Amino acid sequence: MTESRFDLGMKVRKEVLGNEYVEQALARTTAFDADFQRFITESAWGSVWARPDLDRRTRSLVTIAILAALGREELAVHLRASRNTGVDPHEIAEVLLHVAVYAGVPAANAAFSLAKHEFAQLTRAPEEEDPAKSQQEDA
Repeated sequence: MTESRFDLGMKVRKEVLGNEYVEQALARTTAFDADFQRFITESAWGSVWARPDLDRRTRSLVTIAILAALGREELAVHLRASRNTGVDPHEIAEVLLHVAVYAGVPAANAAFSLAKHEFAQLTRAPEEEDPAKSQQEDA
């Protein structure tokens, strides 16, 4: 029996974005957006990301370029997910330079700023996080 487009999409979505992120997104799903969540899982992840003609690394770079060019908030998620797709931060910088030429310097500037923030968060050790936040969690 073949895997449903939803099941395939969920598998790919978790492999790319990370199980924890996807589970949190699903936990926030309500009756209002349940159909939308199913739609993106089936169409974006089960149809487009699951296609064999581009590898995930390439799809990740294309997605980052498009989201940066459009100034979409999902860029942060895909910057973090790039570590799961084999993309090096230097390659992202190259893509963002391309964005500067073809989509504009302001779009690339915002994307570079966001990427620097996201990559700093990924390399920050838990003990390096905001001390005030740690104190609140201990209380």
